[in-house]
Amino acid sequence: MLVQHFIDRKARQLAYYMRSYWQNELPYAELECFLWDTFEEWSQVKNQKTQPYSHKERIFWHVLHQTHYWEEPRLRNDECIKTQLSMCISFLEGQGLCPLDVVGIRP
Repeated sequence: MLVQHFIDRKARQLAYYMRSYWQNELPYAELECFLWDTFEEWSQVKNQKTQPYSHKERIFWHVLHQTHYWEEPRLRNDECIKTQLSMCISFLEGQGLCPLDVVGIRP
């Protein structure tokens, strides 16, 4: 599987999970399970190191890492975190501008 194919598929899912979580339609445990599953699936992608990054991939990894990093109450209630991640998610969905000050890296 190509890196870009993985990112395209998982970015849609990540956006869905984050929006559902913020709308209280998804428990935090399920969001966390998705994050771990994504990290595990990433380990199956071949030639990760030889394929170049895209803006979408950098934003994807940033959102994934931030979602994993912040504790549940901060992720749900901190307006700064939610605003920044929402902008990133909009970009992943093709509805917003690329936040150029965000740089995520592959695990």
